[in-house]
Amino acid sequence: MLLHGLTATRRYVVMGSRLLERRGCRLVAYDARGHGESTAAPAAEAYEYADLVTDLRAVLDRLEIERAVLVGSSMGAATALAFALETPERVAALVQSTPAYAGAPDEDAQKGAEWRALADGLERSGVDGFMEAFEPGADGRWRDSVLRLTRQRLERHSDPAAVAAALRVVPWSVPFEGLEALERIQAPTLVVASRDEADPGHPLAVAEAYVERLPDAELAVEEPGRAPLAWRGAQLSRAIADFLERRAPDFAGQRERG
Repeated sequence: MLLHGLTATRRYVVMGSRLLERRGCRLVAYDARGHGESTAAPAAEAYEYADLVTDLRAVLDRLEIERAVLVGSSMGAATALAFALETPERVAALVQSTPAYAGAPDEDAQKGAEWRALADGLERSGVDGFMEAFEPGADGRWRDSVLRLTRQRLERHSDPAAVAAALRVVPWSVPFEGLEALERIQAPTLVVASRDEADPGHPLAVAEAYVERLPDAELAVEEPGRAPLAWRGAQLSRAIADFLERRAPDFAGQRERG
């Protein structure tokens, strides 16, 4: 089950890679509420993690999937963890790709203003308005790539106003209280980090803190100077497949039946 990040779509988890399917895995991906081709939430405030967890449960139930590997990126990573804490028996393994939630909402006033500026720009002028307000923060060699990828994923949304509504809620929502909650996670977990030079919005320190707290976790991160592993779909998929073969063999190469 692939769960994407805030302002992304279902394509931006394994970046369109088919490697996991070629390995025999069944992949299920969907656009979160208000994102991609999904409709807006019934109310502007209904983008809390509790709502996202409810949607994940509904997708699993609709497809009659009793147990799954949850592969989440950023917002999707936090959603997957919240679901695993509530319903551990339905989670065979977890992949936490570029987690950003550090146990509590970020109360930095400047970052809050930046999120609101992005929402205002998107609401006012669509993709161009978002990009005018967007500051990637990446080192020089990565800046152009971040800007290009950000614009590409924003252009995939059918309802920019719904994405703007999500931007006003998700950064302040609480998927779980404190990193201590991670100590209750039962599923084996692969934490995929990125280095801060290319992706400062998903700090390496947060991923390392997850590995310290999770009872059964491994860390995967690119070599210094390389593009983030989370950006390279085939390499990320290979890391996931190798992890599942070792830690969740019943779900590695499990083909859809019927």
